[in-house]
Amino acid sequence: MISLAAKLIQPLFLAMDPEQAHGASILALKLMPPLSFAVTDPRLEVSACGLTFPNPLGMAAGYDKGADVPDALLRLGFGFVEVGTITPLPQPGNPKPRLFRLPADEGVINRLGFNSEGHDAPHRRLVARGKRAGLVGVNVGANKESSDRAGDYVKGIQAFADVASYFTCNISSPNTPGLRDLQQAAALDDLLKRVLDARDAAISAYGYKPVFLKIAPDLTPGDLDDIVRVARERRIDALILGNTTITRPASLHEQQTAREAGGLSGRPLFDLSTQMLAAAWLRVEGQFPIVGAGGIDGPDTAFTKMEAGASLIQLYSSLVFKGVTLPGDILRGLIAQCDAHKLSSISDIVGRRARELAGDFA
Repeated sequence: MISLAAKLIQPLFLAMDPEQAHGASILALKLMPPLSFAVTDPRLEVSACGLTFPNPLGMAAGYDKGADVPDALLRLGFGFVEVGTITPLPQPGNPKPRLFRLPADEGVINRLGFNSEGHDAPHRRLVARGKRAGLVGVNVGANKESSDRAGDYVKGIQAFADVASYFTCNISSPNTPGLRDLQQAAALDDLLKRVLDARDAAISAYGYKPVFLKIAPDLTPGDLDDIVRVARERRIDALILGNTTITRPASLHEQQTAREAGGLSGRPLFDLSTQMLAAAWLRVEGQFPIVGAGGIDGPDTAFTKMEAGASLIQLYSSLVFKGVTLPGDILRGLIAQCDAHKLSSISDIVGRRARELAGDFA
């Protein structure tokens, strides 16, 4: 049923303006009957950061910015959903148009700029979820005009500690000027200290909430060394690698659209993000897990991302081109890989090709 409906509606979405299509897809999920299309198998279960994920596939931040449809996304089969990025104060983001498809490349360029309703409205929606099952992380960010960006992340922790399954500090968007400067060692150390102190202060009231750090794939080996060193010293719970890239691979077919400013995601990001992920896994040395994002569009890319070092994986852009049946397709493919490789757990493959896939970054 869902497969047929997806095949009928996907061409309509692709014919629309990208941002209008995004809004229409949110509306469609709100109206979708509360049926579950989850694909279950005990071999897909992942234990990480004190949480139990029914499968390793998550919905990345950027789609459900306002926490409108986390439960509908969970019913599509995602093992966890990350909402946001959410900033303390409402802000409109960058002027439109700011979202562009590259159909021939199955890529997307965005320069949304943390368009956000602020904390209050998404918090009300998450409170309204009550005690529903399912892991929902909250991705927090800083307002463009903030005089204390690290303080904005602290406000996010404080505002959502009662409803978040985990937090992600997004310091890697290329669309807020100066935001990626928070990846520099001294600034990152200060940010993580303040964020983790805020998390720890809320433990007695709301329990332990893991804190993930989301970084860019556009890093030098030295940059990555510094980030991992600070992350290990501050004992974060997980690293997400990575966000969109400001680079433009020479192999892109949609060269004119590729000139648009913003971050590139989707299939063209896979090689770069996977290399950086593998390099990070080698440097982390098992101190905390890594969440792999960037270019996952099917079972094979999902499997490779885990072989590179991802304990958990996330996608978003590939849904634009492949529709809502993709999560189930990926999970069935991972089950088939468990059968083919005689795996007792999908986690058994994590990092086994990291040195090979890290290449010059090893």
